[in-house]
Amino acid sequence: MSTGNGSFVTEFILVGLTDHPALQCPLFFLFLATYIFTVMGNLGLITLIGLNSHIHTPMYFFLFNLSFIDSFYSSVLTPKMLMNFTSKMNIISYQGCMAQLFFFCFFVISECYVLTSMAYDRYVAVCNPLLYNIVMSPKVCANLMFGSYLIAFSGAMTYTGCMLRLTFCDANTINHFFCDVLPMLQLSCTSTYVNELVLFIVASINIFVPSITIFISYGFILYSILHISSTEGRSKAFSTCSSHIIAVSLFFGSCVFMYLQPSSARSMNEGKISSLFYTIVIPMMNPLIYSLRNKDVKLALKKTLCRRKFHHK
Repeated sequence: MSTGNGSFVTEFILVGLTDHPALQCPLFFLFLATYIFTVMGNLGLITLIGLNSHIHTPMYFFLFNLSFIDSFYSSVLTPKMLMNFTSKMNIISYQGCMAQLFFFCFFVISECYVLTSMAYDRYVAVCNPLLYNIVMSPKVCANLMFGSYLIAFSGAMTYTGCMLRLTFCDANTINHFFCDVLPMLQLSCTSTYVNELVLFIVASINIFVPSITIFISYGFILYSILHISSTEGRSKAFSTCSSHIIAVSLFFGSCVFMYLQPSSARSMNEGKISSLFYTIVIPMMNPLIYSLRNKDVKLALKKTLCRRKFHHK
């Protein structure tokens, strides 16, 4: 039965969102529709940005990466969750669970730092518009994204490595809809003190550093907006940041609620609801948040549709 790494468990059982049979079918169709919308929305945004050179700017470079992360991020978790709604025994292998944990951590940390890069981009755009093209050069943008993915890879390796050192003896039922860190720690038959300490340190760094950076960026942005004399100018400056503020508030709010509470105050059912927000809802909402009120995206969509009509003729 041993997997060769000190663990006696070869597979885990995922409890899922609910054990009520009457809710399985409605929830399956709800999350199937959400997943289809998420993938189509994010891939659509990626395609629009890729095809339209007039929006090949730093802001849309970061949005391109955010959509890329969200489309893969939801694909790591949602298909397995949909399968669980239709099967009696929701089983995932030990290796599959660790792989899911790694990619989940990688994409969630990546999103933290992409949102931070977007806040810095908005800060430069509002506070130093004349220097924008110099400060946000292609090289700087590429370095910011490379740094985001590198930090995410390091964090994901840390979390997964710590989980691999634990021994799972008999208990193999994960009280969640995916292989998240906290419910898995509850199953270990060895001490999890080091894991909990590492989890708190890494989660604190990857939540507080981006949050403080975003907070400072928006402090300067707000100061600059309040010193704009015209009402129209203030409104335009604020509208360029409002979408990002909504996305950041939803994402970081749900992460803080899930990972930075003391374990005694933590309820797994509350954790599942919080997890739904940043794993399912936010990847679906980001394309809406960034496109519905965005004139550039609407113009890009019109141009793309016009080109398609022209080619068909």
